[in-house]
Formats: sequence, C-alpha cells, structure tokens
Amino acid sequence: MPLHYQSCTFRYSRRTRPVIDRLDLRFSPGNTVLLGPNGAGKSTLLALGASASAPQRGEIRFGELRSTNRKSLHAYRRRVSWLPQRASLLSGLTCQEHVAYVGWLKGMRERDAWRAAPAAIERVGLTAKIKDKAGTLSGGQQQRLAIAQALVHDAELLLLDEPTVGLDPTQRRRFHDLLVELRGSVHVIVSTHDIADLDQAFDEVVVLENGIPRFQGTVPEFESHADSQSVPGRRLESAYSELLGSVEL
Repeated sequence: MPLHYQSCTFRYSRRTRPVIDRLDLRFSPGNTVLLGPNGAGKSTLLALGASASAPQRGEIRFGELRSTNRKSLHAYRRRVSWLPQRASLLSGLTCQEHVAYVGWLKGMRERDAWRAAPAAIERVGLTAKIKDKAGTLSGGQQQRLAIAQALVHDAELLLLDEPTVGLDPTQRRRFHDLLVELRGSVHVIVSTHDIADLDQAFDEVVVLENGIPRFQGTVPEFESHADSQSVPGRRLESAYSELLGSVEL
C-alpha cells in the first residue's frame, strides 16, 4: 500500500518558488530511505505525506485514502504516523503517559493507548525509563521516545524525518535493527543523512534534489552508481556523490 504523490506542488508563500513542483512519485512497499542535500525538500515531502501540510495543487494518497479529502483525513492520519525532525515533547509527562497520550490523539481509546505504550517503549529500549518524565531524558533518549510515540498506534506507514539525530552508534544500531524487525508489518520512509547499513535496513532508495527525484531504485541499483575505483566500505557514499556531483549529505 504505497504512498503516492500525484502532480503535487507546494510553496511556503506566494512569493517564494515551489519547494515541490508537479511532483509525481510513488514509493514502493517496505522500507525506503530518502536521501538528498539540505534544502532538497525531504522534510517538506514527509510533512505533506503526514498531512501536516497540504499541497496547493495535486493530491497525496495512501492506498485509497487521500490526505486532501476531509472525509478520509481521520482514517488517513490513523494509518500514517509522522516523526518530524524536531519532535515536541511534553516534559512534565512520564514516558508512558507521553506515548499513551499520542496514541489517544491518534484515535485510540484511552485504556488501549495506556496498555499499548509499554510495548512501544520497549521496542526503542527505554523500558527502564518508562516512569521517568520526558524532560529528564537525555537528547538521545528523547529521540527514542519520539520514535516510540510514532509506533504506539500500529500505523501502517511510518514517516521518520532524521530519526537518528542525537543517537550514539549503539542506539543507531538498535534503530536499524528495529527497521529490520518492522519489515512486513509496516511500511517505513526514513529521511536521513546516515547511509550506513542501507543494504540491511532498506529495500528502496530515493534521492531528492531541489524537490525532484534524481534516483529511485533498490539498494543494489543505487550502489551500482558508485565509482569503479571506490573502496568497498565507501561505495554507498560514492554512489551518492556520483548521482549528485560533490553535494554533501
């Protein structure tokens, strides 16, 4: 059940150029990594997919649901979960209260949200902090809590914008393991600058530049763009550089 952008145009004001202009893009099922330089439109694309922003033209579909249709918007938001780049946490709530609250906002019954919160928290390795207030967590722990709130209501699609920011190498490894675990049960689109372990965690790569998809394909197809002289451990970085010149991740 892929996410589909159909002839989408979005600009932040009438006086600015479109961030995305007449975009047609259909994501494949499974785990997709969204790459591109700063300012490429990755965060805007995910915000549109989450219905946090609305295109001035075109529409966005998840299966038969349209984010631009008021009648289907509630069902759309229940099935699509979004973790923005700068997630806001309610510092006075405990981890369980916070995750349960987000589940309730997504339409879960209060009792069901409370019962589902511990499992979501366990999946991100924060069970020991479940009774701690969000404001007492470290930056990396707060990021993991934000991921838990995206998981609590059993969405069918997760849109995660830079979810590994602030995580140490061990925590990033746990996150990639979580993506592997989610395969087959939920679709995931991750915007990131971290291209390590793409072959293990992702099925598809999309490279965005100036709101335009420059590449869409499997991880092996992406890697095939690497310079033939690149060393084995740097082939993914080489592929990115070859696709976009010398633009930095």
